Amino acid sequence: MITTREWAVAGDPAGTAKLAARAWARAGSEPTWLAILVHGYGEHLGRYHAVAEDLVAAGAVVYGADHRGHGNSSGERVLIDDYSGVVEDVHRIVSQARTAYRNLPLVLIGHSMGGLIAARYAQAHPEAVQALVLSGPVLGRWSALEQMQAAEEIPDAPIDPATLSRDPAVGRAYTEDELVWHGPFKRPTVEALMTELDRGRRAGSIGSLPLLWLHGSDDQLVPVSDTAVGIEALAGEDVSARIFPGARHEIFNETNRDEVLAEVTRFAGRFSL
Repeated sequence: MITTREWAVAGDPAGTAKLAARAWARAGSEPTWLAILVHGYGEHLGRYHAVAEDLVAAGAVVYGADHRGHGNSSGERVLIDDYSGVVEDVHRIVSQARTAYRNLPLVLIGHSMGGLIAARYAQAHPEAVQALVLSGPVLGRWSALEQMQAAEEIPDAPIDPATLSRDPAVGRAYTEDELVWHGPFKRPTVEALMTELDRGRRAGSIGSLPLLWLHGSDDQLVPVSDTAVGIEALAGEDVSARIFPGARHEIFNETNRDEVLAEVTRFAGRFSL
């Protein structure tokens, strides 16, 4: 049986901000690796329940949290003025996980904007991570973000749910999810994302840290060609890439999600105890 635990983590030194954290584990079984999930822009970790269950079935214990301003965490909705703080929020979750699982190899898994955050965490704390998985990551450059930054007024255009997955049920659930942000980007968030993309490019390679890059070939939200710029700067000595034909942005929710998750668990199996 898989158990889920939810709690609040202090999101700042004063303890006034709160991060909504979750963990998944198999009852009565010792995990062989630790997975930290880092979700994307405007969404929340609750959308990753099926992913977490698959990872637990493959021997993991899974931790993560809703980003500040997202889901059940505190803060103005989707307002982030400096992503370095979000990177350190991930460190808070890693530290919490390490109180219970000190010696397990850690595989950091980031999707979309969470891919940028996960990559920046790996650059800032390489000693804390044994492997990095990036799913459709915002990395290197993001053409849509550049257009928003250049616009006099950011358009109030919600994400087209059809761009998420070939499974229409995924789009319907996203549209009906009250914890998902369905409004426009906020100017400070756009500027902060541009700054963090630049920081990531300048920070350079993760060296010997193993990296697995997964992407859908028909990702209209975060094009493969944009992300390739960031992967070129980030990749070190051990990098694997898999581009899934016809898949859209949320490859963990795609019609071939079993194939995608199998890539993740095979990769993680290299490091499990």
